[in-house]
Formats: sequence, structure tokens, C-alpha cells
Amino acid sequence: MITSVPPQGTPRRPPRTARPDEVPRLREPGIRLPEPGETEEFWAAAVDSGTPLVSPDPHGSADHRAVTFLWRGTADTRAVQVLPNKLGDPRAPEGNLMEQVPGTDVWHWSLRLRHDWRGTYDFYVDEGGGPEPGTAGHWQWLRTQRRHDPLNGRALPRRWDGEPVSYAELPGAPGGQDWQPRPGVARGGVAAHEVPTGKLGGGTRRVWLYEPPVDPGHSAELPVLVLLDGEHWQPRLGLAHLLDNLIADGRIPPLVALLPDSVDAGTRWTDLTCRPEFAAFLADELLPWAADRLPVTGDPARTVVAGQSLGGLSAAHAALSVPGRFGNVLAQSGSFWWPDGPRAQWLTDRIARAPRLPVRFWLSFGEQEWVALPAARRLREVLEAAGYDDASYREFNGGHDYLCWRTELVDGLVDLLGS
Repeated sequence: MITSVPPQGTPRRPPRTARPDEVPRLREPGIRLPEPGETEEFWAAAVDSGTPLVSPDPHGSADHRAVTFLWRGTADTRAVQVLPNKLGDPRAPEGNLMEQVPGTDVWHWSLRLRHDWRGTYDFYVDEGGGPEPGTAGHWQWLRTQRRHDPLNGRALPRRWDGEPVSYAELPGAPGGQDWQPRPGVARGGVAAHEVPTGKLGGGTRRVWLYEPPVDPGHSAELPVLVLLDGEHWQPRLGLAHLLDNLIADGRIPPLVALLPDSVDAGTRWTDLTCRPEFAAFLADELLPWAADRLPVTGDPARTVVAGQSLGGLSAAHAALSVPGRFGNVLAQSGSFWWPDGPRAQWLTDRIARAPRLPVRFWLSFGEQEWVALPAARRLREVLEAAGYDDASYREFNGGHDYLCWRTELVDGLVDLLGS
């Protein structure tokens, strides 16, 4: 077990790691841009097709596409920046500035991407009122001028609040069909509860409880999923629809899901940076609370703790701290760089020094997550050296993104709990 106490007072942001390669920008878009006087027809076609526009790879590869983002400016538009998830270089933000077609209201920016890419993105639009472009403070101010894509009907709820975030999926990318409610599928019950907790200093913590659709005579103990950041996965993304569909299709057995609330950004950082008290809350208070209400399993091999980003780090820490309760870790884009990037990967260092524990790992990371990947690959090497022969590791074509995590979550649950 991991019993040592993690460092305190660590910085509340990932390390500033330079992007190792260039953003795959296309200087010549894969579409014909309009001449002055042709813009109405151009925008009408863009409305019909939806944006961004996807066209064949100008280099001739069947495995890649040209992806062109569009923004319709006004007479006041001074600059437009587009930021697809993790497809920008923070050292050179000008590389994500869109170009205006002279004499038109068309702003454009194109990338060459592999056909299985998907990602969310935002526009940042300067319509005046801030520092002049190219002057001190303009980039920081521009990041306050966020917009979604009005020509794209595909969107996901944003992590904390605000308008939805637009997304794009190329033809080879996994889709989100499993997340859509389907007629004729038996529906489980889901409700928010206040769970008492002394481990976190008293009071209660809100938790969403999913109960599967099972026959009244069902007597077998139910597997358990503990999924962190519950306030996003259930109220915003609708996890219950996914679980209903996977159970109906026989891809996973009926299970109970517990989704604790992260409360706010500050509480989330405190709880999900390998906090022993949070692991104790999950193991010693949340699971027993569920067992008092439902016939949940006590078998760690049928219990999954899952999370993303800091949640992935915390999920691994919980299982390694209490392997007798959590036998499966589903960590997506886990922040294993914590607390200090290449100089101090605290949890991985402890795995390297400890005996192998009865815990199975399912890990996935985005190919564009250049900050997280060095620590992720080191974790993979450490797990192999420590004898975790059943650990699963993979990299998907995307970034640090719920759009990717929702399909990765499906694959992880089916692998860990499916028959």
C-alpha cells in the first residue's frame, strides 16, 4: 500500500512544458476561399455543411484530412484566434491567429490532421475595446473574449460553467453514440444524495448514485464504479444514459455507480492531489454508505475507481492506498506529472519502490498531451518493471478533452468489467 504522505503546498497548475513539435498548420487551406462579392454564397454553403470544413489531405494521404476553421467577422473585428484542444503552442500564440480573406468577412485557419482526430475548440474574438493587437497585454485580454462556433451544431457542456464548447470529429474518430438515450432501453435510477463524511473534516459531500435496471428478484451482488468529478459526468454529460445502454447491450453487467462532487476548483485540487483523507472517504465512508442501501459487491476485483486529469491521479492513489477496496483503476489523461513534472512524479516514484499490489490499471492519454505524456510513459515503464503485467496503456488521437474521455471511458469499463 501507499502509506506515505504526499507533498503539501504544491503549485496549482501543470508544469510549463514546451511543445515538442509544431502545430500541424496548413498555410494553404484545403478549400476554395471566396473572392470579394462571393461571400454570401460561401457562408450559405458553410451553414449547410456545418463547420469546421473537412476536405481531402492536400498531401494526398488517405489517412489525413485538411480541417478548416471559419469565423465570420464584422467591420470591428481586429483579430481572431482559434484554439482546438491542445493544438496550440503557448509560446507562440500568434500561430493560432486566423487569417482574413482580403476584402471579405471570412477568417480562416487550417490544420492537417489524422482521420481519427476529434477535439473541442474555442474562438477568441477581438472586436475592439481591448489592447491593440501586438501590444503588451493583448494576448491575456484576448483569452477573455471566448466564443463558441455558431455554425457548428455539435457541442458539449463546458467543465464548470458558461456556454457549451464546440467540437469536431473526423471520419475515423470514435463517435459518442453510446451516450445518446435510446428508446426501448431499460433505464436505471439516478439521484443526488448528501453523504456524511468525517474523513474530509465533517459535513456532507454530494454524490450522485446510479442504480441499474434489474429485476426485483435480482440477488447477485452488483459491481461498483466510483467515478470522480461526478457533477460533470452526470448532470452535464448524462452518464446514466451510457450505463443504461452498455448494460442493455450486455457489454457490462448491471452495476452501481457512485459519482462524488468535486465542489469547486480549489476543493478539487486539494482532494485530488493524492490526499489520504480523500482516499479514506471513498473507501471507508462512500462504499459503506452504498452498501447500506444496495447489494453492492465487496470484491475489489469488481470495483473500479475512475477519473480524468487530477481525477486519474487520485483514482490511482486511492487504489494503491486501499487495494483491498479498489482492485481496478481507470485513469484517463492522469496528472502523473504531479507535483513538479519530470523532477518529482510522486505517485510513480512510490509505485517503483513498493511491492506489486493486486490492482489492475487501465490507462489512456491523448497524443497531443505533450505535458502529460512523458510522465505517462514513465508510469507505463514503472508498472511493467513492478510486475503489473495486466496493465493496459494506450494513446488516442486527441487532447485533454471530455470529448475523448467519454469514448475512452466506454472502452475502459468494458475491458475491466465486461465478460
